[in-house]
Amino acid sequence: MADGKYLDFETLQHIFNTMPLPKDKIQAEYVWIGGSGMDLRSKTRTLDISEVKSLADLPEWNYDGSSTGQAPGHHSDVVIKARAWFKDPFRGGNNVLVMCDTYDMSGTPIPTNTRFPAQQIFDKVADKEYWFGIEQEYTILQEDGRTPFGWPRGGFPGPQGPYYCSAGTANAYGRCVPEALYRACLAAGVKIAGQNAEVMPGQWEYQIGPCLGISIGDHMWMSRYILHRVSEIFRVVVSFDPKPIDGDWNGAGCHTNVSTKEMREEGGLKAIYDAMPKLQAKHQEHIEVYGKGNERRLTGRHETQSIHKFSFGVADRGSSIRIPFGTAQDGKGYFEDRRPASNCDPYTVASKIAETVSLS
Repeated sequence: MADGKYLDFETLQHIFNTMPLPKDKIQAEYVWIGGSGMDLRSKTRTLDISEVKSLADLPEWNYDGSSTGQAPGHHSDVVIKARAWFKDPFRGGNNVLVMCDTYDMSGTPIPTNTRFPAQQIFDKVADKEYWFGIEQEYTILQEDGRTPFGWPRGGFPGPQGPYYCSAGTANAYGRCVPEALYRACLAAGVKIAGQNAEVMPGQWEYQIGPCLGISIGDHMWMSRYILHRVSEIFRVVVSFDPKPIDGDWNGAGCHTNVSTKEMREEGGLKAIYDAMPKLQAKHQEHIEVYGKGNERRLTGRHETQSIHKFSFGVADRGSSIRIPFGTAQDGKGYFEDRRPASNCDPYTVASKIAETVSLS
């Protein structure tokens, strides 16, 4: 990354964009969620078209599910169906990235297909017009997969304080990664809204949204895929572990901002407060699907509420649910669920919130 051996993002883009392709062919990178529920897989096919105009232009495909932990070897084909497509920021031109979900040969969603049940919930609450914005925190690790970028091997940097929203070599580590991610997401059409350096050194955050309903999952998963692709260029490892370093260091979350049409309209603050007892009653159900290892992060310290408690408050970053000061002041807006971990499934989180608030 620092020794000049690897190409930077803009050089790579230039190489791809200057390679001519036949006018009647494009490359489509099909992307799907693997067997762990967090790993992303992809493979490429040639489409005999000049550009993708709709999902109908993206045929079903399949892969070997026995190699991703999603099917037995004797019946290993898993079907992938296109659900959203984005411009390919790496290959450029009319090439595309395709977000897919997964089915067995009979057309039944496989157990790791969390998009299918999420879509069923959003179909039931379509009139509520749910908007979501998700704040994805992640940690850049060195090639050893253990040491945060910029940290001394086997040691620690100075304590937290100067790193959040920082600038300068002494405080901001690995900025080239989030900068490349940002540009790539914009080029792809992924709804990235912003980014910043986070509290723990080597940790960053970007924000996706606002997105309507199920599309928050499509944009979030594709942004994660793009981030992993960017990490290849810079030879670093991206971690979504909710507590990558034990001790007096902030964990990594996926704070989820939520509003319905009613919450955004005049007097919408009442609808936000009406949602709080519903979320409290289902607190444990939410925790169970808000990410693995979240108990290491939700300790009641480092801007979190204890995993065993539910609370909400205006401008309170130590609560389970934060109601922004601006929302309270305006009497309408959104609330922030601060419980989801950085490795959560956005399809599951968003649909669970919609189910609890509108169907319970």
